[in-house]
Amino acid sequence: MSQHPVHRVKSIAEFHKMKELPAPAHPLISLFDYGAFECSTAIYHKHFVFDFYHISIKRSIGATFRYGQNHYDFDDGVMFFIAPNQVFGIETIEEIAAAKSGWVLMIHPDFLWGTALAAGIKQYEFFDYAVHEALFLSEKEETVLNAIVRNIEQEYHGNPDSFSQGIIISQIETLLNYSNRFYQRQFLTRKASNHKILAQVEKIIEDYFDDEGTTGLPTVQYVAESLHLSPVYLSSLLKSVTGQTTQQHIHEKLIEKAKEKLSTTELTVSEIAFALGFEHSQSFSKLFKVKTSLSPLAFRSSFN
Repeated sequence: MSQHPVHRVKSIAEFHKMKELPAPAHPLISLFDYGAFECSTAIYHKHFVFDFYHISIKRSIGATFRYGQNHYDFDDGVMFFIAPNQVFGIETIEEIAAAKSGWVLMIHPDFLWGTALAAGIKQYEFFDYAVHEALFLSEKEETVLNAIVRNIEQEYHGNPDSFSQGIIISQIETLLNYSNRFYQRQFLTRKASNHKILAQVEKIIEDYFDDEGTTGLPTVQYVAESLHLSPVYLSSLLKSVTGQTTQQHIHEKLIEKAKEKLSTTELTVSEIAFALGFEHSQSFSKLFKVKTSLSPLAFRSSFN
């Protein structure tokens, strides 16, 4: 993405101006019909960072979004989430689709100030997923989410009172909870591809430990980048399939390799630790005991 400058959009009002929309009714939250305004080609071939949350369902937008080295065509209609400071870009435009539809909800973090959701919104891992890891919705799921958005719209465009913010925030939280459920469904309904990814993860870790030229321990970032996935999405996917995160898979393979070396070689514990990528043998011994309830030497002695 380095070939394009990154444009920071600091406020929802600035976003409206960029999109040639009327000024938002509220400075900290905005909801609008994606199909009701004309797209400007001025935003294409640029990269953006928002200072606010951006949640949307879009269909037939006629553009390709880019995140890292991956592209995603949104013409099929999906839901995606962008958190503050997340870089994304719109790389190409074939033609503006006449039948585009959907909605866009933008929430500035200050709107959540003083509520449980201000801190709680960080628990929704999909805000850290890459754009190409978007949520594919069934017709029934989209109907559920659209009904929640209509409730937000009613409050947003109604006469505000002391209850309005609380009602909108409760609806946002409901929207996020349903999105979380639908992501879990997506992981489960793609079992074949997910098990393929699991096999690839195991091979990447195996190859790393077998490569004598590597130094240090394999990281979650390394494994995720090898698969062109974001680290959070990969861990979420693996957890849905196996109950373990990427880090836990790395540790499992590491302990497996350690057991192999302890039982079939005469290498010292320190030599094994360094061979596996540890800087300090004490760190290796501590992890080994946590995972096996035995020290490396106690494990080795059980074979004698």
